[in-house]
Amino acid sequence: MEITSVEQLEAVVGEPAERARTKERSVLTEIDRAWLAATPFCVLATADADGRCDASPKGDPPGRLVHVIDDRTIALAERPGNRRVDGYRNVLANPWVGLDFLIPGRGDTLRINGRARLVDDAPFFDDLAVTGRRPLLGLVVDIETIFFHCAKAFSRSRLWDPTTWAPTENVPRRAVIAAELEPVAGQSLADLDDYYRPENYDARLY
Repeated sequence: MEITSVEQLEAVVGEPAERARTKERSVLTEIDRAWLAATPFCVLATADADGRCDASPKGDPPGRLVHVIDDRTIALAERPGNRRVDGYRNVLANPWVGLDFLIPGRGDTLRINGRARLVDDAPFFDDLAVTGRRPLLGLVVDIETIFFHCAKAFSRSRLWDPTTWAPTENVPRRAVIAAELEPVAGQSLADLDDYYRPENYDARLY
């Protein structure tokens, strides 16, 4: 049966415990700041004016991914990429965003929701430079809610357990995926293998 009401949903999952129900806040604490300084990775969720969604991974060395502007405002760095900028196109149409910040080895995550805007320069760009290169853009987020998310998803998936990191024999390597699903005229599989070779690919990160 399809669930179409909050009442039906709560009948299945139940109601949140007090800690879960009351944990949202709107101002960064020292613990939040420490987490943001330590995180190298987050997922940015956006939606366009019609509600079509996008989730985009963002990664940088710890201390270079996020800049805390003040207790209610953070900024993310944008680096060279494939130039689709789907999430940023969404922000221009609909400023509401959701962010989930991860620290490797930790099961809990820090979630921030708020309104975002794009800037092409700001004094904090210098603080986010990597190998001497400043961000291309900054995503400034005015915080509405902050809270920590529990570790159950990571515990169930055993994501940080190295014994689960078996080679993905049934999943083709990145070059094969690009050749079959994202073909470009005149580009061979050998060209793609060379492009995605770690020493070549990583040289273009910044």
